[in-house]
Amino acid sequence: MILIHLYGVLLFFYVTFRLILPAPLPPRGKALAATLALLVSQYHLCVRFLSGSLSSPEMPYFVLAAFSAAFIVMTVIFALLLLRDGLRLGLLLVRKLTCRRSTPFSPGRRAVALAGLGLTVGAYGFKEALRIPAVKTTEIFLRRLPAALHGLVVVQLTDLHASALLHAPRVAAIVAAVNALRPDLIVCTGDLVDGTTTNRDADVAPLGLLRARYGVYACEGNHEYYADYAGWMRHFAALGLPLLHNAHTVVDIGGTPLVIAGLNDPMAPLFGRPGPDLEKALAGAPAGAATLLLAHQPVGARENAAHGIDLQISGHTHGGQMLGFDQIVAARNDGFVRGLYDVDAMRLFVGPGVGLWAGFPVRLGVPAEISRLVLRTA
Repeated sequence: MILIHLYGVLLFFYVTFRLILPAPLPPRGKALAATLALLVSQYHLCVRFLSGSLSSPEMPYFVLAAFSAAFIVMTVIFALLLLRDGLRLGLLLVRKLTCRRSTPFSPGRRAVALAGLGLTVGAYGFKEALRIPAVKTTEIFLRRLPAALHGLVVVQLTDLHASALLHAPRVAAIVAAVNALRPDLIVCTGDLVDGTTTNRDADVAPLGLLRARYGVYACEGNHEYYADYAGWMRHFAALGLPLLHNAHTVVDIGGTPLVIAGLNDPMAPLFGRPGPDLEKALAGAPAGAATLLLAHQPVGARENAAHGIDLQISGHTHGGQMLGFDQIVAARNDGFVRGLYDVDAMRLFVGPGVGLWAGFPVRLGVPAEISRLVLRTA
């Protein structure tokens, strides 16, 4: 997490020296703007030492919303400044190489317009992050899917991140939208909550209302480990949402078995628990049965494909959250970021999630979604 604090320092200095100081403001105005920039850039530091933890900022909703929204706006302004300065540098190099005279430029010119654009885009991205996600249907053709399972509807709920920012009313609205689809199966692929059972029990309570014809199944994510892991495992079980820990269950669908397996998160060994173990998860599963694998992170999909998995369903990436940034996220997740992939004989679906971490609440060009997966025989 040290990187997020270093980013805050970079954010402050770059915005201050490239926007605030050159801006056509009086000295007092610049001092006030720089002070505000310092406070906003240190959002995560304030959270870490004054209110909860980085994984679970515990502030009143409107304070948290204002603080995090300001951080996103500043981040967008920072990105626009980088883009502007990169273009200027490129033009300068072209002029040097072509021996053209450069056009005089005033550092303060268009500063207000850039700040206004950053405010507009940042506010929009923050609003999109909090919006109730729409339903998106994806048809997935599987070569080994029995004819009896053709048309099976699986709804994925991933990366809910219930928190002081994404709290009970939003969770309840998402649960209602999922239930309205009348799915055959609901799968929850991790990162359901940020915070302790004491602070977040009311926010995850609506999950107990999830209903599907053949049941609700889940696996853990990395964020489950960041606060009260053991407490959450008991709480989820009490809600009727027990998690599959390197284990499987067999669902009988009209006399046809469907294996649903779940893996531990790759972060588990850092917290003294076993990491993902697919061989253990599939031990004793009926041979030849169609198999769905719930794995929070898409990393390891190529290894999982060698074990006869038909479909792996993952999350974790949030779809990258922003166009452009999504390519960085993909590079850190074996090239997988969102949507449907062919991994040898296995299909992999990476859902962009229905929520996100309150420490970086933005979506630009990558909307959240309730993923409705319709399985088809190929």
